[in-house]
Amino acid sequence: MARCIFHIDLDAFFVSVEQVLAPELKGRPVIVGGDPERRGVVASASYEARPFGIYAGMPLSRACRLCPQATFIRANFPRYREASNKFMTILADFSPYIEPLGIDEAYLDITGFEQPYGSPRQLALAMKERIYKELKFTASVGIATCKVEAKIASGLCKPDGLLEIAPDEERNFLNPLPVAKLPGVGRKTEQILKQLGVSTIGELANLPLGVVKSHLGTVGLILHSYANGIDKRKVETPADPKSFSQQITFAKDTLDRHFVEANLSQLCEELSAELRCQNKQARCVTLKLRYADFKTISHQLTLKEASNVNQVILTAALQLLGNVLGQRVEPIRLTCIRVSNLVGREKQLHLFGTEMGKLERLDKAIDQIRRKHGQAAVQRGKSYLS
Repeated sequence: MARCIFHIDLDAFFVSVEQVLAPELKGRPVIVGGDPERRGVVASASYEARPFGIYAGMPLSRACRLCPQATFIRANFPRYREASNKFMTILADFSPYIEPLGIDEAYLDITGFEQPYGSPRQLALAMKERIYKELKFTASVGIATCKVEAKIASGLCKPDGLLEIAPDEERNFLNPLPVAKLPGVGRKTEQILKQLGVSTIGELANLPLGVVKSHLGTVGLILHSYANGIDKRKVETPADPKSFSQQITFAKDTLDRHFVEANLSQLCEELSAELRCQNKQARCVTLKLRYADFKTISHQLTLKEASNVNQVILTAALQLLGNVLGQRVEPIRLTCIRVSNLVGREKQLHLFGTEMGKLERLDKAIDQIRRKHGQAAVQRGKSYLS
């Protein structure tokens, strides 16, 4: 029996969450990311904003110049995580074989589970209908016999689409598509393929294996298989996460330590909130910096006691930053914070002092306020970018 794989992707997810809370934003250009008067990048843009050239990762200042009439909204990650959990719960009612990709998309293996619905297409329609009925989100679904084709299909039918590739139509579907549509083909790989005279997936599929390997190595052989519609990867349900990370690429390389610290504070807030949401605590904090010359360094610190307290994570991050800047002071392009060596929430009670307990209660209170009133309802002084 041929496998039946879904790739389902929520359309403009962050924007959709905000539009459910503020229906007057529907049909208008909306950009989630923050205040365009401050540094930051676009996290999500509504389909009404995209014709102006807006895309994820674009500096907010440029997005404002291209589409000044857009409504700009600060991202609310706890709210998005909550919506994502509801989305994944719905998917689990259609198949137990789910592989989430981020918070707004997933693969499903529905082989054999489509029978009560009559066909994979009918199951997909039922899934889309339920997502819209319960969450008011639209989703795009690609259906194929393997993961790579399902993902390409869902991307081609956005927004609110459904595209099914018949088992005997894989090559006909893939061949005319631009090679950049193939997952794993980035700008550098696309340039190499262009030099080889390859502009479509079909042309890559017909390229001799020796040529592919000599120019792209082992990765090229995988892409060659994908181009031929061959992808034997299984849909793998996730194990417990081993780490969480957040990063930001600055719109302009910076030497401003205050600015870097403020962004680190924001990243640590998001990470500590994620840890609390997952009932996890971290024993290790890692800081990664990428400089203007693209050299990347990372330093880590083991905490005396596992924690999900924002101030503990931030203190470790700032200590690591101070150590790094003491060794090399050059313009910074990207900063990333990762927490790892995760454990459950159980911990030894503190014998002396109540300061840590106060910080834990403060974090929980802030979490509750933000879930109810939004991320911007409470701002810590350190993460406020002036």
